[in-house]
Amino acid sequence: MRIFTLIWLGQLVSLIGTWMAVFALDIWVFQKTGSATQFALVTLTCTIPPIIISPLAGTLVDRWDRRWTMIISHLCIGLSTLVIVALLTIGQLEIWHIYLRNVFISTFGAFHSSAYKASIRSLVSEEDLTRVSGMMQLSMGIQQIVSPLLAGILLNIVQLKGILLINLATLLVALVPLLLVPFPKISQPADEKQEPLSFWGETAYGWTYLTERPGLLKFLIVFSIYQFLLGFVAVLMYPLILSLATPASLGQIAFVGGIGTLVGALIMSAQKNSWKNLIIPILSAMSLSGLWIALAGLRPSTIQIAIATSLFFLTAPFINGSVQVIFQKQVAERVQGRVFALIGSISGIAIPLAALIAGPLADDVFEPLMAFDGPWSRNLIGQVIGSGPGRGIGLIFVLVGCCILVAALLGYQYPGIRELEENLPDA
Repeated sequence: MRIFTLIWLGQLVSLIGTWMAVFALDIWVFQKTGSATQFALVTLTCTIPPIIISPLAGTLVDRWDRRWTMIISHLCIGLSTLVIVALLTIGQLEIWHIYLRNVFISTFGAFHSSAYKASIRSLVSEEDLTRVSGMMQLSMGIQQIVSPLLAGILLNIVQLKGILLINLATLLVALVPLLLVPFPKISQPADEKQEPLSFWGETAYGWTYLTERPGLLKFLIVFSIYQFLLGFVAVLMYPLILSLATPASLGQIAFVGGIGTLVGALIMSAQKNSWKNLIIPILSAMSLSGLWIALAGLRPSTIQIAIATSLFFLTAPFINGSVQVIFQKQVAERVQGRVFALIGSISGIAIPLAALIAGPLADDVFEPLMAFDGPWSRNLIGQVIGSGPGRGIGLIFVLVGCCILVAALLGYQYPGIRELEENLPDA
């Protein structure tokens, strides 16, 4: 744990610096263009490349030294930031440079993420996996609060160039423990040695590994459905709040959500793996998160939304961290790079797919239905959740919450999922 904690601290500092730079560059793009479409393209250039490249990255991570994969990824990300600093200094920075940088850092980020996650099992004991997953969720919660807060303050003091230089410094902080601490070697069990596969054979083996363990695959399907439904919430949360309140209230509710993430992650990182079967607690927590989402959409109340948001983000670290523990325990260490990358692509594509559906569904279907003079405004649904701006989105939240609850209950009904840890021994 001491070795992992040292690495984790370096990665946390780097994560904060990287997302400060992303936040500052996002603001620069929006201020320069004033275009929501350009802003959306910035987001897509960050999210699409990892979905495409992750399965290939995972195969290479299993072939390469994972520590050096992380080191080289950090160096390449730092090089891209240095190029942006140079272009900014000579006054030649253009929007397409930001797109290209985002594609570059998200591609190398896929290699880094696969190597980081796949290294955990060799660095810590099984009883510490839950604590480590909590620490990983904690780092996301800290970044969620600290990065935009610091970037917003520092933009007025050191400007965009200063924030990019701070990002370079944080990357150097992350490199120090990686250069000092060796990772344990991963050996293949003697009874599993076989003829080496081709590169594409190894890439496909990540899928084969899951299909040979149907309970694990079906659990991944349930989790991907959960991620897909959360995509609706991610896209429509800001419009829901802004239909009722000011941007200042939106910021306050986002801050409350960040505090919920921190508290949930702290609780998880403080305990060892005391659950004999994590599947039932995960499905129970998914059910609760569905209830919190439905609660957020049920009434046009910012207080109710704030309470539901804090409860949702309090639950989220346990779900995400425990899912990570399940796969770390049930997937052989030598193939974790490939399998984790494939899992990331499958669950990761769910959110962009939901984003493509959520906007038109809200604008063209549910908002007109729940308008003051809409066809559903005076029936039972309208009487329960209200009518007017934002109530169509509120109804989507209620439906999404109910779908999550149903997905968790169906997952519990399937013995292959419910008894996954009993039927599939630890890898």
